[in-house]
Amino acid sequence: MVCDVAGQIKACAELAPLSQKVAEVRSLVVDSNFRRVGLAARLVNDVLERARAAGFQTLCAFTHDPRFFVRQNFSIVPHTWLPEKIATDCLGCAFFRRCQQYAMLLPLDAAVRAKSGTTHRHVAVA
Repeated sequence: MVCDVAGQIKACAELAPLSQKVAEVRSLVVDSNFRRVGLAARLVNDVLERARAAGFQTLCAFTHDPRFFVRQNFSIVPHTWLPEKIATDCLGCAFFRRCQQYAMLLPLDAAVRAKSGTTHRHVAVA
C-alpha cells in the first residue's frame, strides 16, 4: 500500500504473511515531511483490515521505537511469542539473539478500530 502526493510516494506499508495465522506489518515508512498527519495510522489500519479479511488471527510488527504501535493497540511481547517470524527472518539475521527491535503483537479478534473512512490500496494525499 502506498500514499502519494503528485505521483511521488510519501508513505508505504506491506502486509507480509508469516504463516496461515500470523501476518506482519512490514516496511512501514513515512516521508519526514508527511509525519504526524495520520498516514502511518491509516496504512496500519488498512493492513489490519486486509489481514482480517484474509483470515489471519494475529498481526505483528518489529520496530526500534514501539510508541507508534502501542498507540495502535499493539503490545510489546517477547520475540519467542512469534516463532513464525523467527523461522522466517530471524534465524539468518546477524543480530539473532541480540536483536534491538521490539516485537509488537495485535490479536485481530480482540482489535477494536475506529473507522476512518474507506481504505484503499492506493491513497492520494492532497
